[in-house]
Amino acid sequence: MHSLHRILAFTLLGTASALIAAPTQQSGIDLAGMDHAVKPGDDFFSYANGTWVKHTDIPADRSSTGPTEALEELTEQRTADLIRNMASTHPAAASNERKIADYYAAFMNETAIEQHGLSPLKAELDGIDAIKTRDDLARVLGGELRADVDPVNATHFHTEHLFGLFVAQGLEDPAHNMPYLLQGGLAMPSRDYYLSQDAEMAEARTKYLAYVTALLKLAATTDAQAQAKAIMGLETRIAQAQESLLDSEDIHKANQVWTLANFAQKAPGLNWKIYFNAAKLGDQQRFGVWQPAGTTGLAALVASEPIDTWKALLRYHAIDKAAPLLPKAYAQLHFDFYGTTLRGTPKQAERWKRAVDATSGDLGDAVGQVYVKRYFPASSKTKVQAMVKSLIATFDERLDTLAWMTPATRAKAKEKLSTLRVGVGYPDTWRNYSELAIRADDALGNHRRAVDENYRYQLAKLHQPVDRGEWWMTPQTVDAVNLPLQNALNFPAAILQPPFYDPAADDAANYGATGATIGHEISHSFDNLGADFDAQGRLANWWTAQDAAHFHADTQKLAEQYNHYEALPGLYVNGQQTLGENIADVAGLAIAYAAYHRSLHGKPAPVIDGLSGDQRFFIAYAQSWRSKVRDAALRQQLATDVHAPESIRAQAVRNLDGWYPAFEAKPGEKLYLSPDQRVKIW
Repeated sequence: MHSLHRILAFTLLGTASALIAAPTQQSGIDLAGMDHAVKPGDDFFSYANGTWVKHTDIPADRSSTGPTEALEELTEQRTADLIRNMASTHPAAASNERKIADYYAAFMNETAIEQHGLSPLKAELDGIDAIKTRDDLARVLGGELRADVDPVNATHFHTEHLFGLFVAQGLEDPAHNMPYLLQGGLAMPSRDYYLSQDAEMAEARTKYLAYVTALLKLAATTDAQAQAKAIMGLETRIAQAQESLLDSEDIHKANQVWTLANFAQKAPGLNWKIYFNAAKLGDQQRFGVWQPAGTTGLAALVASEPIDTWKALLRYHAIDKAAPLLPKAYAQLHFDFYGTTLRGTPKQAERWKRAVDATSGDLGDAVGQVYVKRYFPASSKTKVQAMVKSLIATFDERLDTLAWMTPATRAKAKEKLSTLRVGVGYPDTWRNYSELAIRADDALGNHRRAVDENYRYQLAKLHQPVDRGEWWMTPQTVDAVNLPLQNALNFPAAILQPPFYDPAADDAANYGATGATIGHEISHSFDNLGADFDAQGRLANWWTAQDAAHFHADTQKLAEQYNHYEALPGLYVNGQQTLGENIADVAGLAIAYAAYHRSLHGKPAPVIDGLSGDQRFFIAYAQSWRSKVRDAALRQQLATDVHAPESIRAQAVRNLDGWYPAFEAKPGEKLYLSPDQRVKIW
């Protein structure tokens, strides 16, 4: 999406992704999971995955199931084993291994968590209680600003803090880092949950009010019900003040740089000098303001809403954010709403899984170093690098075949492609955790100190040269990412394994699954947003007017195509909201298909398990999007995510000419597109 999240990182996967049963056939295809009763030309996802869908149940502690979840489970188990082994070897004090073992132990120490109660929050809650004036409020709001914009694991920016911070190079100044301020202030996933008239959203609001009331009562708030209503009212006004997801996605609207004087003039109501001093940003002269109208609206609310209401909101947000690491009653209440009500997940994950996820989140590089040493051999890295090289070469060749592209634009596109930086497996340098204090009996304190340490890390970047090789994913993350500001790609170790990538499998399957993934990420550099950035990661127009008009027309055809996909009864995919990901899916698949044929060196592909090379390629692609997702989670995805649902992403095959003869797709079938309707962007 055209938010800072997407400017910094286009991720491959959305909120629900999927599992391929590990195939035993040499083709690399799960033949048993297919449903031959479905015509490929009517529903390619169901043809490739229908039997699997019929016989697969979503685990009670998941909102969806599929290959990503399977690899996440495997990674969790491996990481848990590594952590437990660390503890048994008694690593040296202050070492990364000791910090990992102690962090995990503290999360698992439920007795200590129960004993601590709300005491780890005492200083924060006392600070909120002490607010008397608007300047006090500005100081507390600034003091809680954190670098909690996650460009990898979130599909859009979301924080309960009034604003969130991200530090990255300037959109028009790639030589210097800049602090970006983004709108926040909501506990539910997006403003739509507060404002939508959809019946399911309205029901979620009713249950949310009950949750806020229950949480406040648990925390011994005397007027819990009245405070909950006031909090709900203020969050609703915050939602009204925020810019919409589509508005936030416009990079050119978002390219706003303000000085401190601009904040006072353009967003009165908040004492910005006090705010930025409290946030340790008082020395900064320029800020990127991603949602200027939202920033103005939120600042006005600081002045107009009663101080007591703000204090109630801040106190509730502090408890709500901490709830997963508070005593069991808080953690369960939190999961019941955010897990069960909003995502339809009946059961909370086992504690050891949550402990692994938390440890990997707060000590990501430390865990990653241990993980790759054990599970990502150099041979795997070499093979994936070869596939990346092949796909980039194929993309370069395709640029020469685009009759619509003028020589000037083609030269710039080739320059961008030739300077694309590709990271495979893990970063060249690892983050230093030597200053982070971890205690074996302080789960919440460990997390809060890790968040603070990350904030210091981000602030330090403001006084350092831009690191073009910075990674935004840990090696144990099952995903991949394109970083437009760095003109770079990251492919973490955890996604480079079966079922996505199997060095022992047939090339057709690997190109259809991992090849399309790599192509997807390469294509993000040239989608409706990536195409706005040049080879240096600078926001700059490198297109001729003629080429830009052609590109825009084709992308809008794709947006309209996706607008017609009905994901739930009466709920359709938003083709504009998901456009960048859809472009990358279609273009990445086309690149992978061409690269697969290039790899054959003019020889015919073998027939394996009764399937031609093209059939194996396309089925592997559709099986890589195998998924089963709960309706509540799918509803949340449609409202907040820039990725179309997986069952729909598999249908991207209808835009490739080669798919039609491979499966004898004919006019009159639901997916059939006449040649002039097929979208070919790259």
